[in-house]
Amino acid sequence: MTTPIKTALVTGAGSGIGRATALGLAGAGYTVVAAGRRREALEETAGAIRDGQAPMLVVPCDVADAKSVAHLFATTGEVLGRLDLLFNNAGISAPAVLLEDLGLDAWQQVVDTNLTGAFLCTREAFRIMKEQDPRGGRIINNGSVSAQAPRPDSAPYTATKHAITGLTKSTGLDGRKYDIACGQIDIGNASTAMARKMKEGVKQADGSISIEPTIDVEHVVRAVLYMANLPLDASVPFLTVMATKMPLVGRG
Repeated sequence: MTTPIKTALVTGAGSGIGRATALGLAGAGYTVVAAGRRREALEETAGAIRDGQAPMLVVPCDVADAKSVAHLFATTGEVLGRLDLLFNNAGISAPAVLLEDLGLDAWQQVVDTNLTGAFLCTREAFRIMKEQDPRGGRIINNGSVSAQAPRPDSAPYTATKHAITGLTKSTGLDGRKYDIACGQIDIGNASTAMARKMKEGVKQADGSISIEPTIDVEHVVRAVLYMANLPLDASVPFLTVMATKMPLVGRG
């Protein structure tokens, strides 16, 4: 019996954690679908694979749009024939303003991308994974340490990341009958363009501004690969990878 090619779909694959993880999965033998809003950025990710690795399938997608997500997964099924791993990574944040000054549009954009987008992708992944042979697959949600504790002026982002925890738990439960495992990785200060501000100083709970330590994004990639490569009868429901000295654990 021929062993099926391992396939993975990464949302937000055009930059940061998504790009690093897509390349890490390609290096580990996966055929990767790189999804995101900007085709040019996705092509840059796909162009960074090494000789001998399977070419990436680039599919522009807005995860907040149900039709766009349906097209993404239909294309994945048609081209690759199966889906073994979904990394729900795409996410945005709102401007760091006082909660009472936050506009509804800014709130809704974050909810649509971070939460509804993850749901839409999870729903489509279920539809593929439960019918394929061999059956099942794994879904990994990018939660953020904001799923554990908020930063000041971050209500939309923090609320969606707490909601992702609920989605992770429900997905893991509802996926059991289809051999679909689900886990969440909460990341703290991975050194990407989004975390550049940490090195310049960010607002703390007491209102002070402090520089925070960061970690190499490759630590995140290795954590995702560990979760991804487990057999489907084993799961890591929640895993936190963070800079040791960041102020998440403690008072301030």
